[in-house]
Amino acid sequence: MKRTIVVGAGFGGLALAIRLQSAGIPTLLLEGRDKPGGRAYVYQDQGFTFDAGPTVITDPTAIEELFALTGKRMADYVELLPVKPFYRLCWETGPVLDYDNDQPALEAQIARFNPRDVAGYQRFLDYSRAVFKEGYLKLGTVPFLSFRDMLRAGPQLARLQAWRSVYSMVSSFIEDEHLRQAFSFHSLLVGGNPFTTSSIYTLIHALEREWGVWFPRGGTGALVQGMVKLFEDLGGKMELNAEVDRLETQGNKISAVHLTDGRRIDTPAVASNADVVHTYEKLLGHHPRGAARATSLKRKRMSNSLFVLYFGLNHHHSQLAHHTVCFGPRYEELISDIFTRNSLADDFSLYLHAPCVTDPSLAPPGCGSYYVLAPVPHLGTADLDWDVEGPRLRDRIFAYLEERYMPGLRQQLVTHRMFTPFDFRDQLGAHLGSAFSVEPILTQSAWFRPHNRDSHITNLYLVGAGTHPGAGVPGVIGSARATAGLMLEDLTR
Repeated sequence: MKRTIVVGAGFGGLALAIRLQSAGIPTLLLEGRDKPGGRAYVYQDQGFTFDAGPTVITDPTAIEELFALTGKRMADYVELLPVKPFYRLCWETGPVLDYDNDQPALEAQIARFNPRDVAGYQRFLDYSRAVFKEGYLKLGTVPFLSFRDMLRAGPQLARLQAWRSVYSMVSSFIEDEHLRQAFSFHSLLVGGNPFTTSSIYTLIHALEREWGVWFPRGGTGALVQGMVKLFEDLGGKMELNAEVDRLETQGNKISAVHLTDGRRIDTPAVASNADVVHTYEKLLGHHPRGAARATSLKRKRMSNSLFVLYFGLNHHHSQLAHHTVCFGPRYEELISDIFTRNSLADDFSLYLHAPCVTDPSLAPPGCGSYYVLAPVPHLGTADLDWDVEGPRLRDRIFAYLEERYMPGLRQQLVTHRMFTPFDFRDQLGAHLGSAFSVEPILTQSAWFRPHNRDSHITNLYLVGAGTHPGAGVPGVIGSARATAGLMLEDLTR
């Protein structure tokens, strides 16, 4: 039997391939790079292990369900470790908030910022849970293929005031500006501007409160490897260094996949975990649908990019939390610069990842593996030369971290590497170097987002950050469930 092909072994592609193979659909997973994972790539250097991308697991049940549907136990493939606190939030003026699932402790910290905000936070949490129930549990794995689907969801979205922004909704409950930032920054984790992204994305807060924040022993790459092993244990086949050049079509159906090494593989269906613009422009640019869809997608607003520094030190900074958010002197103004300004801001806010706090095995004894990222404009917003700007920003960030969070950093430095918007574009095929694909504003969500099944090419499917429901590990695993349902319905009828 011809194998169904999944292009790209990111979390979305892997989860989809597992679902198909488990359902008896022979599946071939093609990955263009030398390792699986997509954005969850792994770098190893001088005994240090660096997770390239996502490091926050917020819905372990979605992963457990993936293993369970195959008759396997997740615990036999990967171990998830709890992260406490979830995040440490730090401001330059001195305040610190250890955000965690301990309600009394969290409320005590909130009271130190503003006593009135304790009750406000409780109301915000209730609202976030209501959005979580409607937006994640009910709709997060349901494909939106027609506008009728959107109309059916409309009353719930209207009741939850989905037209309001994340920051606006948080501010309706909470007075203190530090706390407004603390409970609105989450949309940045999926490429959303808190001041323009729909308040539906406040569900991320309830998601974390519901199931906690987790980290795989051995790093996020260990979860990728566990999923690969599961897929192969089920009889699935994965090829690395197998870059897809184009999708051959006969009329409005894909008939075969052409690889850059010259091979042609017949297939009954293709699901792409590649960037959505890349899928239509590069893989299907020869087809009228591909060319037209690429043009349409390029008119959409794309999420911001990221500048990421991976670095290994000969010192373990035990004073750090696993996840630290370092807020800079500006919040709304900086975010506006990131999403709209044709230059790089003079200041920055940072996310600092210190995984050895939870799992020391990711560095040699007594050492520490780290990465720090700064949200930056994508290449369509600011057409910067990152070969020049990258080293400059690296030096500024290292100096900032050494002064405020990690004394002696530059003397302790053993190895480091940078990942810039150029790398998102060139290594990951991301349109304009966007780190999260299509920006999650209301008019680019659900039915307005690229669909899980193409409406013209009947055996082309999409999975991953660019389709419904969106970016983030829970989002792309949810997209795999939505896409798998469509594919199984089509392939087994």
